[in-house]
Amino acid sequence: MRTIMTGNQAVAEAVKLAKTEVIAAYPITPQTVIVEKLAEMVDSGELDAEFIRVESEHSALASVYGSAVAGKRSFTATSSHGLLYMYEMVWWVANARVPLVMSVVTRTIGPPWNIHTDHTDILTMRDSGWIISMAENVQEAFDLTIQGFKICEELSLPFTAGMDAFQLSHTSEVVDLPDQETVDEFLPERKQSYVFGDEDFTVGSIGPNEYTFKLRKDTFETMLKAEKVVEKVSREYEELTGRNCGLFEEYKLDDAEYAIVMMGAWSGDAKDAIDELRREGIPIGLLKLRYVRPMPRKIKRVLEGKEVLVLDRDCSMGVGGILGLELKSFVDNVSNVIAGVGGVDVGVEELVKMFSLFVEGKLEETWWFV
Repeated sequence: MRTIMTGNQAVAEAVKLAKTEVIAAYPITPQTVIVEKLAEMVDSGELDAEFIRVESEHSALASVYGSAVAGKRSFTATSSHGLLYMYEMVWWVANARVPLVMSVVTRTIGPPWNIHTDHTDILTMRDSGWIISMAENVQEAFDLTIQGFKICEELSLPFTAGMDAFQLSHTSEVVDLPDQETVDEFLPERKQSYVFGDEDFTVGSIGPNEYTFKLRKDTFETMLKAEKVVEKVSREYEELTGRNCGLFEEYKLDDAEYAIVMMGAWSGDAKDAIDELRREGIPIGLLKLRYVRPMPRKIKRVLEGKEVLVLDRDCSMGVGGILGLELKSFVDNVSNVIAGVGGVDVGVEELVKMFSLFVEGKLEETWWFV
């Protein structure tokens, strides 16, 4: 069914179609509408789930941590300071290898008080052990949420589906929704057993130092395997829906000499800017990251021989953009620019100007401020 809905509504619809059993909710702009819609679905009987109204974001993630350990398909959502408030639980969930899905609607971390998008909040999770995805549009916000349940349950790692505040969360777009039968075929009911099967186990207890070391090593190795799982699940989803949401998307890269790397909603504006430069005969293309965990190492082959500009909507203080730093660790010829932090708008016109300077060799590695 084709319909029109906002990003927040699309995520709620995905959670419903996934037959999620436990939802923990605490409001924070701009994700509040997700859990509000889910509350309406539960209240009307449209969704048969336990809806837990908690007293804080920390409690929200703690609640679904418990329900997921008990074998229930579980979901919560947050943004910005809410994510920072639950940050302790981010690590408890990851280190316990608990499969659950959380939507992070990316929002600037204050002060000053700011409800608009940048990517700093979701990237605070990058070393914890969560699978981290980021949508370009409302359709991807829906698709990544559905796929997230299957991916996390296959890997026994938690999954976050990210989308930009307001640019997606509150923007209405056309979305193609699969029916319940299709989703059921793609996403069977979750098995009740936990990662350790039917054996007795404890969660969150004190253990020897060697076990902590082994657990982090196992999580690291599972994250390396996650690339293949993400691609497999994406192919299975494509067979049923016709849409592929793999690790990354290539846009006009085949003959490109210059490549832009970025993630999130502004990737759509970047495609328009690239189209404009292509009309001028400039061989430029885009590699849009859908996942930053696992970081797809295969992009090294895709970008080989090209001049690369990584565009970050975040920063690591005194060092550079976070995505830029990561790509520089395994990709050659990488330049890095930080832009759009704090919700500062960077539209097609600004991207054309930025990309043109990059191609001309006149773009300094710097902060781009409109």
